[in-house]
This record gives sequence, structure tokens and C-alpha cells, in this order.
Amino acid sequence: MARFTLPRDLYYGDHAIDELKNLKGYKKAIIVTGGSSMKRGGFLQQTEDALHAAGLETMLFEGVEPDPSIETVFKGAKAMQEFGPDVIVAIGGGSPIDAAKAMWVFYEHPEKTFDDIKDPFTMPRLREKAIFVAIPSTSGTASEVTAFSVITDYSTNIKYPLADFEITPDIAILDTSIPQTMPKQLTAHTGMDALTHAIEAYVATARSSFSDPLALKAISDIFDDLIDSYNGDMEARGRMHIAQCLAGMAFSNALLGIAHSLAHKTGAVFDIPHGCCNAILLPSVIQYNSRACMERYAQIARAIGLPGSTDKQLTDSLVNAVREMNKKLGIAQTYRENGVTEELLNANIDKICENAVKDPCTSSNPRPIDVENMKKVLLCAFNGDDVTF
Repeated sequence: MARFTLPRDLYYGDHAIDELKNLKGYKKAIIVTGGSSMKRGGFLQQTEDALHAAGLETMLFEGVEPDPSIETVFKGAKAMQEFGPDVIVAIGGGSPIDAAKAMWVFYEHPEKTFDDIKDPFTMPRLREKAIFVAIPSTSGTASEVTAFSVITDYSTNIKYPLADFEITPDIAILDTSIPQTMPKQLTAHTGMDALTHAIEAYVATARSSFSDPLALKAISDIFDDLIDSYNGDMEARGRMHIAQCLAGMAFSNALLGIAHSLAHKTGAVFDIPHGCCNAILLPSVIQYNSRACMERYAQIARAIGLPGSTDKQLTDSLVNAVREMNKKLGIAQTYRENGVTEELLNANIDKICENAVKDPCTSSNPRPIDVENMKKVLLCAFNGDDVTF
């Protein structure tokens, strides 16, 4: 038996944030956010106004860092325990949404430790105290519809992808006016994160007849709209906000692969944004996995109109198309070109690859991998070499 889980309600379109006015019957809402961007754009005020119109008292928890820490999670959980909300609203990029999901767990279960929940599907039952509403501001992580949350332990520089259907939000609000304010580089990185989500979901071992159409639609739409979105086309940016959500629906249920395993571990050590790591890794990972599922990559290539008569030619076309997209988005293709030195790589490669093999995303990768092959994949991504093993 398998499972397919999504938020109960998803509201989308321009000014969808106004749907918060219909949260009748609740008393208190805590709003979890990152920094000043949501405030500058007026979206934080819109959120508070809509909740007040529904009759809710609100409290603001600000300052979630770009890669939320365990310390921030427990600080937020303590604020929740003191305020006693029955609605948790997370607004911003993937970081405040991910942080709020983990805060939610410790708000409802203060007796738990981080070690108790860091292994996949070990969460206790939630929704005894609060429901969860997610409002994304970026078009990439899709945390608003997923069963995942990435939290960083800065004492070890390890990112932990928490995974459990319990932390799938109850309500997702995709207000397409919010991502219009994204800077170009953020548009590029989050867009490539979304593309990696969709491609990995389409080849993952847990894929299904439910996730496949979502993944393919997301891939097609991202190839159509990401470059235009990056170049300032606001209609394309609105469509990308929907496309990344489709990718999230796919990977939350089909799971991911080693591009994300390595991105989780290299991002923290090399101080490179998660989406940029995925952009660097994706061509190498496609080449590595093609020995196990070349026909799946060929299906993707056909769906987006790439040239090729054989599965090998089509897969090569897909790799080239990803590299060309990176180039158009201003993303250097290798770790070396992104400022990682050989000294830094050599000092950390063993730990990175050992932890990447243990990452929850590795178990759903279509081709098995060990530490030595993980090192080879990472070295190819570092230097820009083709994966031929």
C-alpha cells in the first residue's frame, strides 16, 4: 500500500492572501516569518489585517534565518507555548515555513527532543493544539505543500531534512502577487530547486501514477517560464509560483534523490544556497542515474520537445538543456566556479559524502550509491566532468 497526501485546501491567484479572512472560529494566530522583505512589500501587514478581520488575535515571530537552526526552532516553540495559538501562519521563503513546521511539533509536544524527530516518519500526531497555514514568497521549495522541513545543526554544519506527513500544512495560500518582488538571483536559485524537485520526483523509486503527471507538468512549465521569470516577466513569475507547487506535490509523495542528498550536505559546508547546489549537481546526477532509469529521463526530454532519436540521445539533450538553463540564469556550473577551493573540498569530502549517503533522500534514488561513488559524483560536479561510471 502507498500513500498520497496534500494540504486539505489550496488557494491560489492574485490576492489569495485575503482567504485568511475566512478563518472563522479560531482565536489566536502566531505569524512566523524571516526578515524585512515581507514587511517591505506590505504582505506581512496584509496577513495581520486579514487575520484580524477574521477575529483572531495575532503575535509575530520574526528573524528566522535563511537556513533555520535548531536553536531558532526551540525559541519559536517556546513563544508558541507562551502565546497558545490555535493557528500557525508561516509566510516567506522555505526557511520560515520549514522552521514553523518544526516549531509546531515542539509546541504540541514539548517533551520531545530534536533527536526524537530527526529520523524520517517519526513525528508524533499533530493538530491537537493548532492548524498550520503556509504562504510562500519564493517559487522553489514548495514547503507549503510538502511533508518536509530542513533544519540546520550549526554545531556540525549538517542539514537535517525532517520528513513526515504530519507536518504537511493544512492550508496552502499561493498568492501570485508575492513572488513578483523576488530578486533575480533568488528567482534563478529557487527555480532550479523546483526543477530538481520535479525531475528527481519523476525518477524516484516511490514515484506513482499520481505523482508522475504533476512532475511532468511542473518540468514543462518550468522550462517554459523560468528564463522569462528571471528576466522580469511578471506573468511568467506568477506561473512559476504554481509550477513549483506542482513539483512540491510530486516530490512530497514520490520523494527525491541524491542531488538533494548532496545539496543538503554541501550547502551547509560550502555556504552555497540550496537551489544553487541543486543546479550544479543536477546534470551530474542525471548522468549517474541514467544507467538505472534512462528511459524516464528520455520521457522527460520528449515531453519538453528536446531532440534525440534514442533514449541516450534524449538523456544527453536533457543534461545539455539543464546546463544551458544554468548559463542563462547566471549560475556557474561547477562548485569550483562557485568559489569552493580544492582545500575546502578535500578537507570535507569524506564527511559530506558519508552524511549524504545517510540522507533520507538517498533511499529513494533510482540507482543505489555508496560513499565512494558519491565522492565521484561530487568530484564531477566540482570540476565539471561528465559522469561515466
